Amino acid sequence: MTDLPYSYPFSVLDLPAGGFDLALSPDAATCAAIASLAGVIAVEDVKANLHLAPEGGAGAHVTGLVTATIRQECGVTLEPFDAPLSEEIDVHFVPPGTYKPAPTDEENGIDPPDETEDGHIDVGALVCEFLILGIDPYPRKPGAVFEPPAEDPAALPFAALARLKDSE
Repeated sequence: MTDLPYSYPFSVLDLPAGGFDLALSPDAATCAAIASLAGVIAVEDVKANLHLAPEGGAGAHVTGLVTATIRQECGVTLEPFDAPLSEEIDVHFVPPGTYKPAPTDEENGIDPPDETEDGHIDVGALVCEFLILGIDPYPRKPGAVFEPPAEDPAALPFAALARLKDSE
C-alpha cells in the first residue's frame, strides 16, 4: 500500500459501530528504517494510541497520539541529543472519488480527506507520516547557544579595498 517502512493495513468495513482503539509500537528494525528515511540518528520508543471510528458508509475517522524519542544532531553544536516527539493525529478517510470539495474549502484551509485503498486504511503508514512530519528540521540541543565567530577587521570584505585606498 505504501513505500513507508511501517505498514498496518486495517479494513474500514471491519470497524465496529462504536469504533476501535488500537495501540501500535513498531519494532526496532522498523524504527531504524524510519530514522534512516527521516535523516536522523535514531527513532526510539514509538507508541501510537489511535481510535478508528466508522464515518459515513465506507469511510473512517482516525484520531490519536504518536509519541517517540528522536535522536538527532544539534544544528549548533553538532552533538547528538534526544528530543521527545508528540504528534496528534486527526484524519478523515473516504472511498476514492467520493469527496466533492465545496468552493470555500480551500479558502478556509480545510484539508480534503484521505482516500481509502480497496476498503483499507494503512494506519502504520499514517503513524510513520505524522512521526516524520513532527521531527524538528532545525534541531537545537537544550541550552545550546550559537556564538558567532569573532570578526577580524582585516578579514572583512572591504578591508582590502580600504588598504588600497590608504596606500594611494
